[in-house]
Amino acid sequence: MRDGHLDPAPARLAAVILAGGRARRLGGRDKPMVAVGGVPMLHRVLAAVTEVGAAPRVVVGPGREGLPGDVRVVREEPAGGGPVAAAAAGLAELGVLARPVPPRRDRAAPRLVALLAADLPLLTGESLEVLVRAVDEGGVDGAMFLDGEGRRQLLCGVWRTPALAEAIARHGVVEGASLRALFAGLDVREVLWERPRPPYFDCDTEEDLRRMSAGE
Repeated sequence: MRDGHLDPAPARLAAVILAGGRARRLGGRDKPMVAVGGVPMLHRVLAAVTEVGAAPRVVVGPGREGLPGDVRVVREEPAGGGPVAAAAAGLAELGVLARPVPPRRDRAAPRLVALLAADLPLLTGESLEVLVRAVDEGGVDGAMFLDGEGRRQLLCGVWRTPALAEAIARHGVVEGASLRALFAGLDVREVLWERPRPPYFDCDTEEDLRRMSAGE
């Protein structure tokens, strides 16, 4: 309670989208803004999280033109400090982590947070709901997809916000830190996607882009 008023109820789900860096295998282009089917991949990811009502939506990376006005844009510290530093910046913006910048306190913290790469052109609201259910029904800290070879898709997951924030706080130095190491101490449910067009497919090469544009 603040100033005699009840705090607002926590939102169900927020989204932190990691959109920093440039893709060497794509000629150094700004990969999140590379279009698939005429729509930049970052915009596709934003559309997917909007479909499930995620709020706030936080993009961690440089400012870009054309983003919806309600999308919050922050930078990791230092810029280029890696995915754990970016996740820390996103959670600080949500008001649940004091590093690397003072947390915001303008709203109740969301119960869950989707931590996503910005280059997931096949991500959908349906696939995010699968992860949300996996967390809620499994009583776990988080859920992420596994690919067909059993590899964890580290930036296509949904997490209980306090568990993720506490893991980052325990980790200490976030610059250059490994997501794999960060998640090692968490209770994670691994989810298989047994249908075509996996939502965790990320576009790293020109061939990947060609396949997506061709609808493969």
